[in-house]
Amino acid sequence: MSVQHRQKKSRVPNAPRPMKGCFAGFTLVEILVVISIIAILAGLLLPALSSAKARSKKIGCVNNLKQIALGFQMYAADNDGRLPENPPASRSDSGWILGNMQSQEDATNQSLIRQGKLFPYANDIAIYHCPADPSRVAGVPRTRSYSMNGWMGSRAMETNSPAGRYRTFVRESELAAARPATLWVLLDEHEVSIGDAWFLVTMDDSKPFASAPATRHQQGYGLNFADGHVEAMKLRDANSKSLGNQYPQISPKNSDWLQLKQMTTVR
Repeated sequence: MSVQHRQKKSRVPNAPRPMKGCFAGFTLVEILVVISIIAILAGLLLPALSSAKARSKKIGCVNNLKQIALGFQMYAADNDGRLPENPPASRSDSGWILGNMQSQEDATNQSLIRQGKLFPYANDIAIYHCPADPSRVAGVPRTRSYSMNGWMGSRAMETNSPAGRYRTFVRESELAAARPATLWVLLDEHEVSIGDAWFLVTMDDSKPFASAPATRHQQGYGLNFADGHVEAMKLRDANSKSLGNQYPQISPKNSDWLQLKQMTTVR
């Protein structure tokens, strides 16, 4: 048998011949299916991740308010039961904290926090800023996101309380007579509204939400109370979405306004 004959006989019948430059891969339809699945998964995961991030910032804000509430209590214990002073003026040297967040000079000045009466008892600069507060000055976050109840720490609101109908509080003993667990002390203020550290609530409804609570926690805000506990309040009235405007059109019957008033002071 010749060599040529043996080579022909050894070949496998119908054996596929390799093709130069060809390789196995995905078809266009398969690639589109994979892309569609990835898009669906992303659509399912991104809202969950966003919600988790928002919850994390909310927890951070609550922790800040708890630490500051503890500072308030320690201050009163060291100062014969007096609350930290809360004058309605950003430049007062005797305030619980100094600085006006509407002033570019003050808004990022950490020394104004250190000069406040409360700082020796709550001496971490970071706790005065809400993690969800987006406001910045020249790219730097503002130093403060919280303000104090204007009915506490001074008698200034007595002029807006005819015939002494509503109480102001400058001592712990006064709070004790009015159920401290129901009265807020410090509040997460809207980044557009915040100025000095004094939060105005007009109990006669003359200026509903002249100072506005924050809406950054999924349409809600945090606040601490005179007994030290912290709560997160949800804004439920549709008109509350205008909070932060310079002249918000808020009705005295707004449910969120009524809720805040009920927690501010007593007769």
